[in-house]
Amino acid sequence: MLRPSLSTFAVLCLAASLGACASSRLDAPRTRAPQAGLEAVPAVPSGTVTAAPLAPPPGVAASPDASLPPPGPQAALSPATPTVIAEPVTPPAPPPPVVATGRAAVVGSWDARDATGANCKVTLSSAPALDLYKASASACPNKDLAKVSAWDFRDGEVYLYQPGGTVAARLRQGGGGGGLEGALTKSGAALALNR
Repeated sequence: MLRPSLSTFAVLCLAASLGACASSRLDAPRTRAPQAGLEAVPAVPSGTVTAAPLAPPPGVAASPDASLPPPGPQAALSPATPTVIAEPVTPPAPPPPVVATGRAAVVGSWDARDATGANCKVTLSSAPALDLYKASASACPNKDLAKVSAWDFRDGEVYLYQPGGTVAARLRQGGGGGGLEGALTKSGAALALNR
Protein backbone atom coordinates (compact mmCIF):
# COMPACT_ATOMS: atom_id res chain seq x y z
CA MET A 1 0.00 0.00 0.00
CA LEU A 2 1.16 3.44 -0.85
CA ARG A 3 1.63 5.89 1.87
CA PRO A 4 0.86 9.40 0.90
CA SER A 5 3.46 11.92 1.76
CA LEU A 6 2.86 14.66 4.16
CA SER A 7 3.03 17.31 1.46
CA THR A 8 0.37 15.56 -0.61
CA PHE A 9 -1.86 15.34 2.39
CA ALA A 10 -1.46 19.05 3.07
CA VAL A 11 -2.31 19.92 -0.53
CA LEU A 12 -5.48 17.77 -0.40
CA CYS A 13 -6.64 19.39 2.85
CA LEU A 14 -6.05 22.82 1.44
CA ALA A 15 -8.00 22.05 -1.72
CA ALA A 16 -10.90 20.62 0.25
CA SER A 17 -11.13 23.62 2.51
CA LEU A 18 -10.97 26.05 -0.40
CA GLY A 19 -13.72 24.18 -2.15
CA ALA A 20 -15.88 24.27 0.95
CA CYS A 21 -15.34 28.01 1.33
CA ALA A 22 -16.18 28.67 -2.29
CA SER A 23 -19.39 26.70 -2.22
CA SER A 24 -20.62 28.32 1.00
CA ARG A 25 -19.74 31.77 -0.32
CA LEU A 26 -21.87 31.27 -3.40
CA ASP A 27 -24.87 29.99 -1.47
CA ALA A 28 -24.92 32.83 1.14
CA PRO A 29 -26.73 36.12 0.40
CA ARG A 30 -24.40 38.86 -0.76
CA THR A 31 -23.46 41.44 1.86
CA ARG A 32 -20.85 44.10 1.73
CA ALA A 33 -17.81 43.39 3.87
CA PRO A 34 -17.30 45.86 6.70
CA GLN A 35 -14.58 48.43 6.26
CA ALA A 36 -11.56 48.27 8.44
CA GLY A 37 -12.28 49.47 11.98
CA LEU A 38 -16.09 49.42 11.58
CA GLU A 39 -18.45 46.72 12.76
CA ALA A 40 -21.29 45.46 10.64
CA VAL A 41 -24.68 46.48 12.03
CA PRO A 42 -27.58 44.13 11.39
CA ALA A 43 -30.63 45.61 9.71
CA VAL A 44 -33.51 46.53 12.02
CA PRO A 45 -37.01 45.81 10.80
CA SER A 46 -39.04 49.01 10.45
CA GLY A 47 -42.40 49.39 12.15
CA THR A 48 -45.38 51.51 11.24
CA VAL A 49 -45.00 55.29 11.15
CA THR A 50 -47.72 57.41 12.72
CA ALA A 51 -48.17 61.19 12.52
CA ALA A 52 -49.69 63.49 15.15
CA PRO A 53 -49.80 67.30 15.35
CA LEU A 54 -47.41 68.97 17.78
CA ALA A 55 -48.69 70.90 20.77
CA PRO A 56 -48.75 74.67 20.23
CA PRO A 57 -46.00 76.75 21.83
CA PRO A 58 -46.78 78.34 25.22
CA GLY A 59 -49.06 81.34 25.00
CA VAL A 60 -50.62 80.33 21.65
CA ALA A 61 -54.13 78.91 21.49
CA ALA A 62 -54.41 75.51 19.83
CA SER A 63 -56.61 75.16 16.76
CA PRO A 64 -59.69 73.04 17.43
CA ASP A 65 -59.37 69.34 16.59
CA ALA A 66 -62.04 68.24 14.12
CA SER A 67 -62.13 64.76 15.69
CA LEU A 68 -63.22 66.14 19.10
CA PRO A 69 -66.84 67.05 19.79
CA PRO A 70 -67.57 70.78 19.92
CA PRO A 71 -67.42 72.25 23.40
CA GLY A 72 -70.80 72.48 25.07
CA PRO A 73 -72.02 73.55 28.48
CA GLN A 74 -70.69 70.35 30.08
CA ALA A 75 -67.24 70.80 28.54
CA ALA A 76 -66.99 74.41 29.70
CA LEU A 77 -67.88 73.51 33.31
CA SER A 78 -66.01 70.24 33.60
CA PRO A 79 -63.96 69.97 36.81
CA ALA A 80 -60.80 69.16 34.82
CA THR A 81 -60.88 72.62 33.18
CA PRO A 82 -59.85 75.44 35.54
CA THR A 83 -62.20 78.41 35.57
CA VAL A 84 -60.57 81.81 35.10
CA ILE A 85 -62.52 84.85 36.22
CA ALA A 86 -61.30 88.11 34.70
CA GLU A 87 -61.55 91.14 36.93
CA PRO A 88 -62.71 94.38 35.33
CA VAL A 89 -59.88 96.55 34.11
CA THR A 90 -59.96 100.10 35.35
CA PRO A 91 -58.22 102.66 33.18
CA PRO A 92 -55.23 104.38 34.75
CA ALA A 93 -55.84 107.71 36.42
CA PRO A 94 -55.02 110.68 34.21
CA PRO A 95 -51.78 112.42 35.07
CA PRO A 96 -52.06 115.59 37.15
CA PRO A 97 -52.27 118.78 35.13
CA VAL A 98 -48.97 120.36 34.29
CA VAL A 99 -48.55 123.57 36.22
CA ALA A 100 -46.05 125.94 34.73
CA THR A 101 -43.46 127.10 37.18
CA GLY A 102 -40.59 129.48 36.93
CA ARG A 103 -40.17 131.70 33.91
CA ALA A 104 -42.83 129.89 31.81
CA ALA A 105 -45.47 130.53 34.49
CA VAL A 106 -45.20 134.30 34.26
CA VAL A 107 -45.09 134.80 30.49
CA GLY A 108 -48.18 136.65 29.20
CA SER A 109 -50.35 139.70 29.91
CA TRP A 110 -50.96 140.97 33.45
CA ASP A 111 -53.18 143.58 35.05
CA ALA A 112 -50.94 145.75 37.23
CA ARG A 113 -52.31 147.62 40.28
CA ASP A 114 -50.10 149.95 42.30
CA ALA A 115 -50.56 151.26 45.87
CA THR A 116 -52.72 154.19 44.67
CA GLY A 117 -55.17 151.74 43.02
CA ALA A 118 -54.21 152.75 39.46
CA ASN A 119 -54.42 149.96 36.86
CA CYS A 120 -52.49 149.28 33.64
CA LYS A 121 -51.34 146.38 31.43
CA VAL A 122 -47.90 144.77 31.68
CA THR A 123 -46.90 142.13 29.12
CA LEU A 124 -44.01 139.74 29.79
CA SER A 125 -42.80 138.18 26.52
CA SER A 126 -40.76 135.03 25.97
CA ALA A 127 -38.73 136.82 23.26
CA PRO A 128 -35.11 137.29 24.36
CA ALA A 129 -33.60 140.78 24.73
CA LEU A 130 -29.86 140.31 25.35
CA ASP A 131 -29.63 138.60 28.78
CA LEU A 132 -33.27 139.40 29.62
CA TYR A 133 -36.71 139.01 28.03
CA LYS A 134 -38.83 141.70 26.39
CA ALA A 135 -41.59 143.40 28.38
CA SER A 136 -43.97 146.28 27.75
CA ALA A 137 -46.36 148.43 29.77
CA SER A 138 -49.36 150.33 28.43
CA ALA A 139 -51.49 153.09 30.01
CA CYS A 140 -49.57 153.03 33.31
CA PRO A 141 -49.96 156.27 35.34
CA ASN A 142 -46.88 155.36 37.44
CA LYS A 143 -43.83 156.72 35.57
CA ASP A 144 -41.46 153.97 36.79
CA LEU A 145 -43.85 151.20 35.71
CA ALA A 146 -44.61 152.91 32.37
CA LYS A 147 -40.89 152.66 31.39
CA VAL A 148 -40.65 148.81 31.83
CA SER A 149 -38.99 147.29 28.73
CA ALA A 150 -37.47 143.99 29.96
CA TRP A 151 -37.90 141.36 32.63
CA ASP A 152 -36.17 138.31 34.15
CA PHE A 153 -36.93 135.48 36.57
CA ARG A 154 -34.25 134.74 39.20
CA ASP A 155 -34.43 132.86 42.50
CA GLY A 156 -38.24 132.72 42.43
CA GLU A 157 -38.63 136.48 41.79
CA VAL A 158 -39.72 138.46 38.75
CA TYR A 159 -37.56 141.53 38.06
CA LEU A 160 -39.00 144.31 35.87
CA TYR A 161 -36.34 146.48 34.18
CA GLN A 162 -36.30 149.95 32.63
CA PRO A 163 -34.04 150.84 29.67
CA GLY A 164 -30.42 150.98 30.85
CA GLY A 165 -30.86 148.06 33.29
CA THR A 166 -32.46 149.86 36.24
CA VAL A 167 -34.75 147.54 38.26
CA ALA A 168 -38.24 149.06 38.30
CA ALA A 169 -39.92 146.40 40.50
CA ARG A 170 -39.44 143.01 42.17
CA LEU A 171 -42.33 140.58 42.57
CA ARG A 172 -42.94 137.06 43.99
CA GLN A 173 -45.79 134.63 43.52
CA GLY A 174 -48.58 135.68 45.87
CA GLY A 175 -50.41 133.47 48.34
CA GLY A 176 -53.79 134.03 46.68
CA GLY A 177 -53.19 131.88 43.60
CA GLY A 178 -51.53 132.87 40.36
CA GLY A 179 -50.83 136.51 41.08
CA LEU A 180 -47.52 138.27 41.72
CA GLU A 181 -46.95 140.61 44.65
CA GLY A 182 -44.07 142.94 45.28
CA ALA A 183 -43.01 146.57 45.31
CA LEU A 184 -41.69 149.31 43.07
CA THR A 185 -37.99 149.71 43.70
CA LYS A 186 -37.72 153.54 43.81
CA SER A 187 -40.69 154.34 46.01
CA GLY A 188 -41.16 151.02 47.80
CA ALA A 189 -44.88 151.26 47.01
CA ALA A 190 -46.80 147.95 46.76
CA LEU A 191 -47.39 146.47 43.30
CA ALA A 192 -49.58 143.48 42.33
CA LEU A 193 -49.88 141.70 38.98
CA ASN A 194 -52.94 139.53 38.31
CA ARG A 195 -54.17 137.71 35.22
